[in-house]
Amino acid sequence: MRQFLAAAIVAAMTTAAHAQVSDDVVRIGVLTDLSSWGRDNSGPGSVEAAKMAVEEFGPTVLGKPIEIISADHQMKTDVGVQIVRGWFDNGKVDAVVDIPNSGIAIAVHNMVRERNKIALLSGPGASSLTDELCSPNTVHFAYDTYALSKVTASAVIKEGGKSWFFVTADYAFGQQLEKDATRFINEMGGKVLGSVKHPTNTADFSSFALQAQSSKADVVAFANAGQDTDNSIKQSGEFGLVQGGQKLVGLLMFDTDVHAIGLNAAQGTYMTTSSYWNMDEKTRAWSKKFYARANVMPTMIQTGVYGSVLHYLKAIQAAGTDDPKAVMAKMRELPIEDTFVHGGKLREDGRVIRDMYLAKVKKPSESKEPWDYLDIVKTVKGEDAYRPVSESKCPLLKK
Repeated sequence: MRQFLAAAIVAAMTTAAHAQVSDDVVRIGVLTDLSSWGRDNSGPGSVEAAKMAVEEFGPTVLGKPIEIISADHQMKTDVGVQIVRGWFDNGKVDAVVDIPNSGIAIAVHNMVRERNKIALLSGPGASSLTDELCSPNTVHFAYDTYALSKVTASAVIKEGGKSWFFVTADYAFGQQLEKDATRFINEMGGKVLGSVKHPTNTADFSSFALQAQSSKADVVAFANAGQDTDNSIKQSGEFGLVQGGQKLVGLLMFDTDVHAIGLNAAQGTYMTTSSYWNMDEKTRAWSKKFYARANVMPTMIQTGVYGSVLHYLKAIQAAGTDDPKAVMAKMRELPIEDTFVHGGKLREDGRVIRDMYLAKVKKPSESKEPWDYLDIVKTVKGEDAYRPVSESKCPLLKK
């Protein structure tokens, strides 16, 4: 018995000796959009989601405090890079979270690899982040352009939407989304009749709507995000595209977009999401707590911030250190379990493999309560939604 106790004490002392947290604080920086067109889908809600993950985990990890800080990248790459460089050089930040805007995310993703930090991405969508640009230091948690376009395009083509026209945001995310969707449309026997690019944060979509209308495509697909999606769908409705027989598809839409557009204009629109607040009792309970803090129901970006921060903290606890290499190894080893993800898995390329949901926006008469906007039409297993290993260009999957 004494030998057992002595061994246990030695083991505990050894564990404590190896439990290391740099600078005696685990510091997480939420780099988000607090002032531009992506604010509603990420923004202050992403900051609150990160705080909720810390509250769920506990105020400390390995006996050290957890600190959440945040900053506004203003949808500008130079601003985002400057903030993160300052965080790493002077702010002692261990992990960067969120980053809506794929151009900024790609720049930060490269910096994280160089500085041996960790990026927990739920805001950006570019699938290249875990394909040819893959990094051992990045977690792509919520969604990407590959899954969004594959799930949505498959459903719409099966409903007869064979010819497509794109209204695309002219930056990395929009271009990647159109590229990925075009591939699946062609593979399923559809045809792309044309596309038009628009700058981000555009207010007037009238010329783009008229080009889409004159194309006479079965489907007008919006490869944009945030207020650009809201404005483009609203104005397309005003120009009578739906009344003329064209289907509108939001390749990246959130609950907040439907809320802004309204059910009258958005009804019948297909969208793909990695989470929805009204799935079960647990998601409803979490989302109501979130609503009390953020005054909106959570988007998949915000639930992704929550889930990625929670998984990161669990990995630090399991690794006994916040060393990035050890933590990333534990993040890949541990199953991902939280309010919105069950049985998720972090792949070597940084892609989180998790279920995705095909949803259809309800008619106004079908909505039973505030924010009751979506019918979940189909659950798509992560293995079927995301890029398979056989197609990947990521060298981390070739080992």
